[in-house]
Amino acid sequence: MRVERCYFCAGPLYPGHGVAFVRNDCKVFRFCRSKCHKSFKKKRNPRKVRWTKAFRKAAGKELTVDNSFEFEKRRNEPVKYRRELWQATVDVMKRVEEIKQKRQAKFIMNRLKKGKELQKAQDIKEVKQNIHLIRAPHAGKAKQLEEKMIQKLEEAVAMEDSA
Repeated sequence: MRVERCYFCAGPLYPGHGVAFVRNDCKVFRFCRSKCHKSFKKKRNPRKVRWTKAFRKAAGKELTVDNSFEFEKRRNEPVKYRRELWQATVDVMKRVEEIKQKRQAKFIMNRLKKGKELQKAQDIKEVKQNIHLIRAPHAGKAKQLEEKMIQKLEEAVAMEDSA
């Protein structure tokens, strides 16, 4: 069973699903759904359509260069079937998928971290500009009054002691 890739959105295309379009020069285009097929017929560029994998990679929203993508490349070399080799290949495929998921998650977190820092800086700037709206006008007055009362009491005690 070979899982193909949609020509337009790069989504997975399982056997028996989707549409295949064969051009006059025998080039085969496979599409996962009619949305992709119609967009292709309208000559839309997948890098400019926001929901495609090509757009996400071109806009820097997804990981583009990684060694784990080498394993997904299609190889047309026939290999003699051996059960041990097949089992080892399946195990390696699972491990590569785990590594790829971790790397993609880390990439996304690093990408989002920049936005959080910018948002935090913008929030701090806004608070500094509008601090008068947050702080009450008499917020520090109670403490000042208390300090004045303590000073007066100390002066009164000092005067009684001297007299």
